[in-house]
Amino acid sequence: MALLQDILYNVRIKSLSGRTDLPIQDVQIDSRKVTPGTCFIAVKGVNQDGHDHIAAAIEKGASAIVCEILPATIQSTTTYIQTQDSAQAAGIIAHAFYGEPSQKLKLVGVTGTNGKTTVATLLYKLFTALDHTSGLISTVNNIIGERMLPSTHTTPDPVALNKLLSEMVDAGCTHVFMEVSSHAVHQQRIAGLHFAGAIFTNISHDHLDYHKTFNEYIRVKKKFFDDLASSAFAISNMDDKNGTIMLQNIAADKFYYSLRSIADFKGRIIENGFTGLQMLVNEMDVHFRLIGEFNAYNLLAVYAAAICLGEDKQDVLQTLSDLTGAEGRFDCIVSPHMNITAIVDYAHTPDALLNVLSTIKKMQKGGEQVITVVGCGGDRDRSKRRLMGEAAAEFSNKAVFTSDNPRSEDPQQILQDMVEGMDFDLKRKVLMIPDRKEAIRTAVMMAREEDIILVAGKGHEKYQEIKGERFPFDDRTVLLQTISELEK
Repeated sequence: MALLQDILYNVRIKSLSGRTDLPIQDVQIDSRKVTPGTCFIAVKGVNQDGHDHIAAAIEKGASAIVCEILPATIQSTTTYIQTQDSAQAAGIIAHAFYGEPSQKLKLVGVTGTNGKTTVATLLYKLFTALDHTSGLISTVNNIIGERMLPSTHTTPDPVALNKLLSEMVDAGCTHVFMEVSSHAVHQQRIAGLHFAGAIFTNISHDHLDYHKTFNEYIRVKKKFFDDLASSAFAISNMDDKNGTIMLQNIAADKFYYSLRSIADFKGRIIENGFTGLQMLVNEMDVHFRLIGEFNAYNLLAVYAAAICLGEDKQDVLQTLSDLTGAEGRFDCIVSPHMNITAIVDYAHTPDALLNVLSTIKKMQKGGEQVITVVGCGGDRDRSKRRLMGEAAAEFSNKAVFTSDNPRSEDPQQILQDMVEGMDFDLKRKVLMIPDRKEAIRTAVMMAREEDIILVAGKGHEKYQEIKGERFPFDDRTVLLQTISELEK
């Protein structure tokens, strides 16, 4: 419980009607969850406008309403707070209501097109191994200490997020590592939070169905760094062409990591194979269990953040060398009898797919084939479908195009979009099999000894979303079942 006047601190108020010394029992942006004594915040969302549900919230017992547009009918028993931006107000109010949890721990946000989940997960694993009680907020799952919770969004809504952070404080967490999506920044889900640090991994073609232009996507990512306090640290990838732009004119302390340039945290790959990475990290020789150049960048970002958080460099590298990455990120399966390597990876953007395929190419020994199984999500950015298709066909010996999460779209049309405009030589490499299970089985049956199969796009996901319904589906399980059947 909190007094309304205390949780309105820092909210930009345009007008106020009613008492502010009210006891507030709860804060909600979903009118269905309102109970007596709730402060209901009417937020304009992508699909819903909370202003349409103010009357329902009052009927359920909301004692205070925060909104941008006041309703036509004002109830004398209800307090109304009008603000310019109710999404921003939701973050500030939720943070205050839950006792400003981000001020009581070291919160580090990770943003970028690719690598967010791996970097955040590695940081959580590293700090847990270094005897810090830590929390994780990610696409794959949320973890409080050692207690796992399901994850519904990359970054939760501001009420759920602050409640989660408050539970982490209560559980004794000292550090929390959190993926910060561009949607979360744009929709003000992180408003009011205090970040001890922020990491930029990279930026490439993604989410243009939402942001419309690449420049707008960059602008939104940069806003996360622009809003950091002077007491925070900001870490960026020097080798990404937008890496320095992210940290321009910010108040936080700036640090860079790189494999190719002079930087605060410098890495060099000595050896890259299916057994892991041998690297020099600031001239220290280390072997890591993770695979591929993209993971070399992820490891440097993690190392940089740990040093900025005051950890000992020797302890960090020694502990990092034994860690595995996030589920569904370059997850290798080696068949004992067929002697083929199958890789499950979440790569669902053209750049991520190219990164994985180029990593595989660097690890090839000679005559082995690369067979890629990939699709594109429905009801999402259509402009990347052709790019995904061309990347898969160009850098594989054979490509099987299949369903990802078709959602409301016709899977066959998505596959047609992937081959649209593709030249004849590339198209000859492509098979189109809409049934994802059959596509994976076909790839395994086509593979010869020492071949490499990449199943891309879904990674850790345990479902397929078709016509508004989620059906159980796991790429790794299908691969293991198929290999087991063929090896009998």
